[in-house]
Amino acid sequence: MTLSLRLGQARERIVISRRRDPSALAAQLYAQRYIAAYALAQLEPAGWERSEWWSCRAGGAEAIVCHSYAGLGQATTLLGSPEGVGQILGLHPGPPRTFAICEPQHVDALAEAHTLPTCRRMLRMLVTARSFRPAGGETTALLGRQVQVINRLYSSEGGPTYYSREHIEDGCYHGVVDEGRLVAVAGTHSISRSHGISVLGNVFTHPQHRGRGFAKLATSAVTAELLRQTGEVVLSVDPQNEPAVRAYRALGYTEVGWIVEASANRRANGMQAALRRWLAQRRGGGADEIVLR
Repeated sequence: MTLSLRLGQARERIVISRRRDPSALAAQLYAQRYIAAYALAQLEPAGWERSEWWSCRAGGAEAIVCHSYAGLGQATTLLGSPEGVGQILGLHPGPPRTFAICEPQHVDALAEAHTLPTCRRMLRMLVTARSFRPAGGETTALLGRQVQVINRLYSSEGGPTYYSREHIEDGCYHGVVDEGRLVAVAGTHSISRSHGISVLGNVFTHPQHRGRGFAKLATSAVTAELLRQTGEVVLSVDPQNEPAVRAYRALGYTEVGWIVEASANRRANGMQAALRRWLAQRRGGGADEIVLR
């Protein structure tokens, strides 16, 4: 006679922790720095003071969520385990409105906690000093005092744009001037000198001046400057924008992955998240370490 016992599978202990060591986070993020480049910039002293980091280990893998309030403004970066990302956002969804940066695998978890008015799958591209092939042509370094001219250009195809003088001064912006008028610009989303990587962005050409290579010239100038400050530069581009993809490839950029960029509005469940946090804290841990089970 054989006696069989059915043992219930032990439930995994899930702990959400507030992260307060930027060096430890940098070591974790380095391997995925091409996706995490914007988050790495938030580990710089100015960004660290205006960011909040959480991690969660679930399903045998770790997730990291960064809510930041510098650089782009309010932004949320999601990294690692989708299950863990969902657990963090369930308790710490972040600001009411944010710009989310994540991988395609995180979209479902993001959509559980936020509505997504825009959500775009973007190609991530990388250039280094070795691969860079600069474009020939004249550009102008743009300064903070020129922010009104820059905003007028960015606004030429739709609603108003509100870049600040500090945003221009803290980044790197170059433009192309044609017949005395600024007609194309390229700039930066972030610069992380400590971790050797920058994110190039905000590339735009006035609708009446497209097809003449002006955006490529501005991008080349910004790329050259950023490579002098950091060893690697990444950018995101809509894969359906074939002229832009060709221009970036001509400058030496290569594809290194996919990311999702989304405008995200937190769902009206703030009281639910607060109640979940309170119940979890009663299980142990406290404000910096929440035990879910």
